[in-house]
Amino acid sequence: MSRSTIPLSPGDEIGVLGGGQLGRMLAFATRRMGYRIASWVGGPNSGPADVCDWMIEETFDSASGLELFLGKVKSATVEFENIPSVLLEKIEERIPLLPGAYAIEVCQHREREKRFLEKHGLPHADFAVVENAEDLRRVLSTLPGSGGILKTAEFGYDGKGQMSVHRDSDAEAVWANFSTSRAVLEERISLAAELSVLVVRDSSGRSLTYDPAENIHRDHILDVSIVPARLDPRISEDARAIALEVAERLDYKGILAVEFFLATDGRLLVNEMAPRPHNSGHHTIDACETSQFEQQLRVLCGLTPGSTRLHSPTVMLNLLGDVWEDAEGKPDWTSVIALPGSHLHLYGKRQARRGRKMGHVTFTASDQSEALDRMRHARELLKIPGIDLRLPGE
Repeated sequence: MSRSTIPLSPGDEIGVLGGGQLGRMLAFATRRMGYRIASWVGGPNSGPADVCDWMIEETFDSASGLELFLGKVKSATVEFENIPSVLLEKIEERIPLLPGAYAIEVCQHREREKRFLEKHGLPHADFAVVENAEDLRRVLSTLPGSGGILKTAEFGYDGKGQMSVHRDSDAEAVWANFSTSRAVLEERISLAAELSVLVVRDSSGRSLTYDPAENIHRDHILDVSIVPARLDPRISEDARAIALEVAERLDYKGILAVEFFLATDGRLLVNEMAPRPHNSGHHTIDACETSQFEQQLRVLCGLTPGSTRLHSPTVMLNLLGDVWEDAEGKPDWTSVIALPGSHLHLYGKRQARRGRKMGHVTFTASDQSEALDRMRHARELLKIPGIDLRLPGE
């Protein structure tokens, strides 16, 4: 369990494990509120490099890096869940780690995540653990006609570490090419929609949720988040309630993202959890009273969470490296920024490549249809392929 956090004051130091854009945006919130931040990034060329107060580039198994980190900060968090468990536990022994090592370890490993959901009776897709080709052959024979998705137990995100399989798949060939020692085979869900709920929970157990986001993916990467979700209000309320229960069962402290599948048969299923700020929560910077990054900082500093109220309907559009390549390195930002209610966020990454998250644009408006129209216009300006925006069930 994490040690208790006493209220920290502006000028005090917080620590972040990880070196991506989430750490960069957390650093902006930290600096704005007068705190200082040390980012242990585990290598060179980090996103927070030009924003944090101190940066530690030693690898995450470095004893000297650990002592340097602990010597600078009074509480710590992660912006990336795949931090070695042994490091998380060493940090938690010395200073408050929010969320705690247990919550992060559950969320960083698909098998532990599924076992957690199963143990607590939380809705999830049917699954089986696979350790070898023989296991896979046996489980494949039980799949329905729609097949399943084989996923690595660790280090999977944005569709990586996943493979579609069917009853007649060659188990030996699939396993030989999957490059893992342990995997989870999930039923394939016929999707009506995907959504996510952000929960902020402080050290006293006080919890708040943001409005559920309706998420549309392209090539397994989040493309657009629409808030509030265009779903039956009862579904949104059920998602909030489940997300709050997940946070309570994890004894969670900080920002938690709970991602859901809404199946065509009406089931609302937890897909996965992210123990950190989340891509589908970037709209909170421009469209909510308190951003997800400020909430994470508040919990780290022992402060009361802020309001999660959505003050404007909003649509968030992810900007991938494809935009730079298709525009020969010079996207038309001037025209995008000229759109009413547009808020451009670029992550300062030096190299653009296809599928890499380089930034996002948030569109706020007086009503959702306006925000969607502006997002469509921006797609045309940036030559991003169109997507189906029909309401779920249409």
